[in-house]
Amino acid sequence: MNGILELVTQFLLEPLSQPWMVRAFLVSSLVGGVCGLLSCYMTLKGWALMGDAVSHAVLPGVVLAYALSLPLSLGALVFGIGSVAAIGFVEQKSRVREDTVIGLVFTGFFALGLVLRSKTVSHIDLNHILFGHVLGISHGDLLQTLGICLFVLCVLLLRRRDLMLFCFDPTHARSIGINTGQLHYMLLGLLSLAAVACLQTVGIILVVAMMVTPGATAYLLTDRFDRMTMLAVLSGVLSSVMGLFICYWSDSDPAGCIVLVQTAQFVLAFLFAPRYGILRNQTNLSP
Repeated sequence: MNGILELVTQFLLEPLSQPWMVRAFLVSSLVGGVCGLLSCYMTLKGWALMGDAVSHAVLPGVVLAYALSLPLSLGALVFGIGSVAAIGFVEQKSRVREDTVIGLVFTGFFALGLVLRSKTVSHIDLNHILFGHVLGISHGDLLQTLGICLFVLCVLLLRRRDLMLFCFDPTHARSIGINTGQLHYMLLGLLSLAAVACLQTVGIILVVAMMVTPGATAYLLTDRFDRMTMLAVLSGVLSSVMGLFICYWSDSDPAGCIVLVQTAQFVLAFLFAPRYGILRNQTNLSP
């Protein structure tokens, strides 16, 4: 028994004795919690593709910002918001459906980023942009991510009721005088900011998982939005912490471990959720 306790203690405490791991735990938990809250709105609106589009569209902004000696987050933010504006403009001015426009914009922006990266001489490892580098995050990047996450969190909490009504019933929201167009672009702007915050944690490729999976998991577990947000935030934070512990002891990619833990949480909810789990439903249907 004492041997098992020592192993558990070592498993938990040894990573926390490393300063770089403490920074990784802090930033990944913060990003995971904020993205978990945002993912509730993304799930209700069915904006998984939009999250994918914005996350890929920031790549050319990152490369151009480096080439011009500007903060990488600034370039990512400009192109993230620019992609949202481009999607809205093309959708309004053409007969092409929104999902098609999203696919066109995010692949076009991502391809532009790859071309610019191939023509820009730099010491930036493309893998760090695509898959994150949370274990090597600097103090400056930590503060930057903290600032972005706190801003996104404050806006979501201040406009919580309006955003909830916008996601559930936009027609009713318009009928009572809520500017749904403003909420639409505000939510997309927050999505862009969250994508910038996720750059250091899971990178461009896997950022969509941080913005979709916690909300989808919570959606299977409850019918109440308040509980859904709490469960999604808990899922985002817990998966970030567990993923980093697994990464440390298995010497694996941190972003991949975090997303795999999130996926495992979704699978468990899909199978065993009290009301909507498929195994629970089969039990209720059995004679």
